[in-house]
Amino acid sequence: MSSHLNAVSIEDLRLKAKRKLPRCIFDFYDGGAEDELTLNANRQSFQNVMLTPRILRGVDKVDTRVDMLGETCGLPIAIAPTGALGYGKHGADLAIAKAAAAKGLIYTLSSSATTSIEHIAREAPGRHWFQAYILKNKDFFYSLIDRAQAAEYEGLMITVDLPVGGKRERDNKNKFAIPFKLNSRVALDFLAHPFWLGELIYNGMPVLENMVGLEGQNRGINHLASSVGRNYDPAFNWDDLKRIRDYWHKKLIIKGVMHPEDAVRLMEMGCDAVVVSNHGGRQLDTANSTLSALPTIVKAIDGKIPVLLDGGIRRGSDILKAIALGANGVLTGRATLFGAISSGQPGATHALNILQEELVRTMQLCGVSEINQITPELLFN
Repeated sequence: MSSHLNAVSIEDLRLKAKRKLPRCIFDFYDGGAEDELTLNANRQSFQNVMLTPRILRGVDKVDTRVDMLGETCGLPIAIAPTGALGYGKHGADLAIAKAAAAKGLIYTLSSSATTSIEHIAREAPGRHWFQAYILKNKDFFYSLIDRAQAAEYEGLMITVDLPVGGKRERDNKNKFAIPFKLNSRVALDFLAHPFWLGELIYNGMPVLENMVGLEGQNRGINHLASSVGRNYDPAFNWDDLKRIRDYWHKKLIIKGVMHPEDAVRLMEMGCDAVVVSNHGGRQLDTANSTLSALPTIVKAIDGKIPVLLDGGIRRGSDILKAIALGANGVLTGRATLFGAISSGQPGATHALNILQEELVRTMQLCGVSEINQITPELLFN
């Protein structure tokens, strides 16, 4: 039996990923900044919101379709950008992209993915957004945008909450680095996970393919992987974003918005959607949870552009709660990551199936049969 099939929840897939990976690799994906208060708050906020179901409303047929930036999606879900997946599972980026395409969902490719812009477009045809980190090397940065344009990506997602990297203490304690810095503890941990290690040896060290050439073609790929974070541009500002808006003529989505005034300014600049996100709790610890930040941003935007929520989605009921508080949809990153690490594309598909089935069941139990029927009245006050 495939290892993902007996997983009945995203948490089950998370635990399977934990067993498959060396601790330092799992913690890199699973962990957050400093005391991980924001990481945990993202989940706790959903758990603190309770539901008030309605009854006798005829919910034998449930329609989960939504408009997602101009086209219908079968679920109010898009795949969040997640980097360096190849260190956990060879081909994980493509596996998730194919799983998303099969369900008609938007897949967002990270700048720091281990699969190239062009490979995703060619091997997983569907709806694609490309997520760009702001790099100091603007010629290289704009070359990535040009590549996404040439590959016919329909949306560009700019991550604006990462002027500098966060302090991820799990990584520090594990002495996690790329290239790997082996000591006796790390070496023993690698040897204790022979299937992961064998796959790594067989396929070779993953490459952050979109970043090749960032610091010169003659640099080693391991040096490249370890240096990307040092290339973020803390000087990036509103004028710089306006230049990107003028340069990119398709959909522009801004990820990392936590304040309503920022959301309004982005809308007025002509951005097509905002993503309420605190980077999964991986950068600024003690930042507000995304679900708590959502209502004020929704109120400020007042329906003029879509508002998406990222961070902490682990249950179908989480999706319903986000929509009830005004989100037009959600992004999920770790859920499909855990699935892909468990079993590649079938595992990623299973993660999406879990969320879909839970969303449908939660809608039925709450007495709603269409996404537009999910309103604040379902929330317990």
